[in-house]
Amino acid sequence: MTLFKSLRAPEQLFRLAMWAVSLVFAGFLIGLGGKIVGDLPGVKQTVMLDEFVDSVAARRIAHDSDTLRRRLADLTAEHERADLKRSASDNAYRSARETFQNWIATRTATTDPQQDPEVVRRTRALDSLQATARATQADVERLDADQLRAEQAIAVDVKASEALRSAAFSRYKRAQFRQELRVFGIRLALTLPLLLIAAWLAMRKRNSDYWPLARGFVIFAVFAFFVELVPYLPSYGGYVRYSVGVIASVIVGHYVIRTMRRYLARRRELERQGEADRRRALDHEFALRKMEKHLCPGCDRAITGGPAAPSNFCVHCGMKLFDNCAACGTRKNAFYAYCPTCGVGTEAGLATASAG
Repeated sequence: MTLFKSLRAPEQLFRLAMWAVSLVFAGFLIGLGGKIVGDLPGVKQTVMLDEFVDSVAARRIAHDSDTLRRRLADLTAEHERADLKRSASDNAYRSARETFQNWIATRTATTDPQQDPEVVRRTRALDSLQATARATQADVERLDADQLRAEQAIAVDVKASEALRSAAFSRYKRAQFRQELRVFGIRLALTLPLLLIAAWLAMRKRNSDYWPLARGFVIFAVFAFFVELVPYLPSYGGYVRYSVGVIASVIVGHYVIRTMRRYLARRRELERQGEADRRRALDHEFALRKMEKHLCPGCDRAITGGPAAPSNFCVHCGMKLFDNCAACGTRKNAFYAYCPTCGVGTEAGLATASAG
């Protein structure tokens, strides 16, 4: 807010309004640019690994796997039923054997020969139950073997499918890289002209009446670079992105160094001019803002003596900073157009204000 303290209220509102115009204009440009990029052919296209797998072999393997999985599901259900039958047969055989053993113990105790035919009959019934139990056990073992073979066949199909995908992976990566380059090329073709135009506007139109609109375009171009282009920059293991960063740093650094050199050269040229000429060239509001920050408006160096008792002249460039009012003698800022104590206009202040 220090920047606005010496400005008139309408000027402050105007500057804020111009920033609002820049941001709103940039927002609409960003939205429009996003719609244009999103609707470009080939920008959103994605490459899938399945596109490069042998489709005939893949369909055959998938068909075999589906058939085997259905067969395995049927075998599992049949195995559960066979388990139930085996359990029932085993239980019936154990129960009959216990009954037979109890009966034999009674037969041995009584030694009744008339019960011998009953012994034979019961033994045959027990043998029949044992044979049934063995048969159900054999069914369960057969189903176990069938399940194992189905699972092994499914595992073979899975390995065959993985082999097909592995064989297609190198082609997929090449196609994916080409697609990334295509997307980046399309975005670069749109973004690079925007950056060049923005750079030209920033260097040539900063003092134009339409700079707020140009500034909005610059904001839009910077957003397009960092959001619409940089995330799609091919990596090459990080080499490309770091290289682009190095190049961008060199370009920006070169521009900053040249700008600073030109600034210092202008300062030296101004310091060689007379104090009156330099004062007439100063903008009134700029001079007041510099004085508020305790900086000399002529050379941007700190005013010696501090804010409590500053020097009347800059010790670095000789610019008059403070003087006394000719009417009332009050010590005041030499850039004030009017004395803050008596209100009488000052010749030096009025000259600076009219030049600004």
